[in-house]
Amino acid sequence: MTSPDSGVPRLVIAAPSSGSGKTTVATGLMAALTGRGLAVSPHKVGPDYIDPGYHALATGRVGRNLDAYLCGPELVGPLFLHGARGCDIAVVEGVMGLYDGAAGEGELASTAQVAKLLRAPVVLVVDASSQSRSVAALVHGFVSWDPEVRIGGVILNKVASDRHEGLLREAVDSVGVPVLGVLRRAARVETPSRHLGLVPVAERGAEAVEAVAAMAAQVTDGCDLEALVALARGAGALPCAAWDPGEALVSSPPPPLPVPSPGAAAPGPSLSVLDGPRPQTPDGLKRVAVAGGAAFTFSYAEHTELLAAAGAEVVTFDPLRDEELPEGTAGLVIGGGFPEVYASELSANEGLRKSVAELALSGAPVAAECAGLLYLCRELDGLPMCGVLDASARMSERLTLGYRDAVAVSDSALAGAGTRMRGHEFHRTVVEPGAGAAPAWGMRAPVRRVEGFVERGVHASYLHTHWAAEPGVARRFVERCRTS
Repeated sequence: MTSPDSGVPRLVIAAPSSGSGKTTVATGLMAALTGRGLAVSPHKVGPDYIDPGYHALATGRVGRNLDAYLCGPELVGPLFLHGARGCDIAVVEGVMGLYDGAAGEGELASTAQVAKLLRAPVVLVVDASSQSRSVAALVHGFVSWDPEVRIGGVILNKVASDRHEGLLREAVDSVGVPVLGVLRRAARVETPSRHLGLVPVAERGAEAVEAVAAMAAQVTDGCDLEALVALARGAGALPCAAWDPGEALVSSPPPPLPVPSPGAAAPGPSLSVLDGPRPQTPDGLKRVAVAGGAAFTFSYAEHTELLAAAGAEVVTFDPLRDEELPEGTAGLVIGGGFPEVYASELSANEGLRKSVAELALSGAPVAAECAGLLYLCRELDGLPMCGVLDASARMSERLTLGYRDAVAVSDSALAGAGTRMRGHEFHRTVVEPGAGAAPAWGMRAPVRRVEGFVERGVHASYLHTHWAAEPGVARRFVERCRTS
């Protein structure tokens, strides 16, 4: 089955390794094409939350992730088409090196796999700063490694001079791959980084706007936009229909009934979330508040779309500025971000911390991921937080990073015990738990362990999950909003 937009022109911007310039080229190309009047659909391979913010700034559209590990390969095409509805062209930024994927899982979650699933041509961005003729061997290797990956051209990045460019072009021509662009070294388009990657757009303000404009100018000056668009138009139609949040909810497993009352003991592990008749949706919307602003920038657009399709009125608030939760809040979602950077400001906002604590203590459903988990703790680096969880959080020198295969070990407002989901961890903090809460997830790799907190209506964890893979969690959350 196909959809009207299944043949949308599309390109995948990839590279031999991280640091080659994918974000500069992808974001600059998105902005350059948008500046020419095209409706550009921006996408990012993998679980990265920061690059999509730059993509959104470049295109005026929500940046969306395509992750074959979190969502499964079967959802890559449908989610892509969902994001690309009504667009003239789509640009997909890859992750790491072209053929790098989930550790120990072959090509799973790699840019190469996503390119094949999308039937999209690949543009290889090569950091040419320390090579000349050797670039031919590098490009030849990437072109020949997997014949199913179509590398339609190369963009040479960090080129030093006209002479350097001439040597590089001659070398790449010998491989038979067209050079679609040459970008010179330009410090003005460098984006600042810190402990978890680039600094998010929401924190940079006008500086981010200037950076994206500089990227667009560099791509416009150095790349053959007409050739890139022509290459994108060579992508074939996809044999699938666009994902739809309403349809996804209908086909997903229903939440179990009855829902426990606030303060009631959690039932034992059950697989009832996978069985039983679907309850009728009551009339009337329930307000779900979603944290945003500079401190909480990590979220997937599909989460709010699923909440809305499940019958929620989704409203956003900024924990750095708003002194209380939106009036009538029945449920709370706090995603990822950088609360450690804004710990002082978050702690100083006592009114909102009290409002969050009161909502959680009432038994209302609260879903918190990573940064949200830190915010719900008693303290973060010695500064008071919301105190919803009997736990203390602090920064650490150790980076925790990787995909996880998880199973819910406790019934919660988000998932019934036994629900399997895949997730991703990415943090440099440690949470030292107290007593009282049940764990949220059990994980098998890299070591067997339990993680997270389930207490009253709260589900808090370091694990980032993509709800499109298990839409029933959104419906279960909204149902709990109606009964709490």
